[in-house]
Amino acid sequence: MLKQLLVGPPRLSLAVAESMTGGWLQSLVTGESGASAYFLGGITAYTGAQKARHLGVDAKEAAAVDGVSAAVARAMARGACALFGADIGMATTGYAEPQPARGQPEPGAFWALCHRLPDNSELWVEGFATAPGAGRQQAQETVARAAREALASHLRRWRAQT
Repeated sequence: MLKQLLVGPPRLSLAVAESMTGGWLQSLVTGESGASAYFLGGITAYTGAQKARHLGVDAKEAAAVDGVSAAVARAMARGACALFGADIGMATTGYAEPQPARGQPEPGAFWALCHRLPDNSELWVEGFATAPGAGRQQAQETVARAAREALASHLRRWRAQT
């Protein structure tokens, strides 16, 4: 599904930065035949310190929101682009289990996509995916699948406009 959308023309490259999904998104991407034609790599940065160190996330900003916000997801996506030199960075950050004290009654995560264009501008797509009633691994997989579908939807729209 992603190969025909990413291999172009023009050919696009993809990198992933994950937290809540813990590698599920990378697994879904690399599980498709031909992923080596576009997938540059990924990182699971599970703590705020690692998000700051590897992805350029502002540590104080991340700490203030426990590493979970749309802004953190955006910074992670941009960081994935920079770390791997990719055209598109996709990121997830959230909670795999309910966190009522943090206002999160069910598992869910922010996801963000940064699409770097040839003119050095960026297209952004972002959202929030939930997994009501899901266990930890099911929530991780549900959010990863939602992020992958958001990526595919973005690419279909973008290709239709170019």
